[in-house]
Amino acid sequence: MNKDLDQQYFPGFKTHLIDTGEVRIHCVSGGQGPPLLLLHGYPQTHLIWRDIALKLADHFTVVATDLRGYGSSDKPFGTDDHATYSKRVMAQDQVSVMQQLGHDSFFVAGHDRGGRVALRMTLDHPNKIKKLAVLDIAPTADMYGETTQAFATAYYHWFFLIQPYDLPEKLIGGEAEFYIRKKLQPLLSNCDLPEDVLNHYIETFCKPDAIHAMCEDYRASATIDLEHDADDAEIKVSCPVLAIWGEQGIIEKLFDPIALWSGKTNELVAKTFPCGHYIPEEQPEKTLDAFLKFFTNSKD
Repeated sequence: MNKDLDQQYFPGFKTHLIDTGEVRIHCVSGGQGPPLLLLHGYPQTHLIWRDIALKLADHFTVVATDLRGYGSSDKPFGTDDHATYSKRVMAQDQVSVMQQLGHDSFFVAGHDRGGRVALRMTLDHPNKIKKLAVLDIAPTADMYGETTQAFATAYYHWFFLIQPYDLPEKLIGGEAEFYIRKKLQPLLSNCDLPEDVLNHYIETFCKPDAIHAMCEDYRASATIDLEHDADDAEIKVSCPVLAIWGEQGIIEKLFDPIALWSGKTNELVAKTFPCGHYIPEEQPEKTLDAFLKFFTNSKD
């Protein structure tokens, strides 16, 4: 756990390592008002929210966590059925964190993998989630179901990381820093990423247990998560949904996000930003504005 970075980028926030009974989840919390849970994506940590968390904290009690398997949270070894990293289990982690912090119901926003965890959370715990924001994703089953050569080329890691243990672990582990720098290259090209944040992403990613955990996250998405999604295929999210995606990203180019998310909720707000995949870091001001309007019911 790097408390120095938490103090630097989340001044005034508290740092926690919360034991859910299965894993310990690292998070920061601060602010006042209705609770808002922020979930990051692959291959990053809660630091993706560093540019907007303090301003959000003027309006909300903000909780930004590291998902199971990421950052400073625990990284249990995967099981044969990959259930250890199912979005259902990862969502339960986050619900437990919020309960221990005193929040029985809350808003949630998730980027990338965090968005998939957040979506599962709204399906499994509908009475706890008041509003959901998802950033630069479409529903997992739809993305797999509409796979094309262009998608497989752009999102090659979806198909690489799901290969059986321990092929991707060994290959990534041989040049882990090279790999993550390549994965983050679009972010580095579109955002002035602080060197200490980049080093943090590299350091937390390159640990063998983290590499394995992230592979298991993707293996779960291609197996047990699809089973859970099939069980809920006809169920719509009961809360309002904000879907944001980048105009330069794959979601915009290869999918129909408005149609796909309209199939998941009766209350959709859809927005596109002039950026790529890493929306909270590439367009923090637009992200902040969209969150404030959506979560506080302000009109555009």
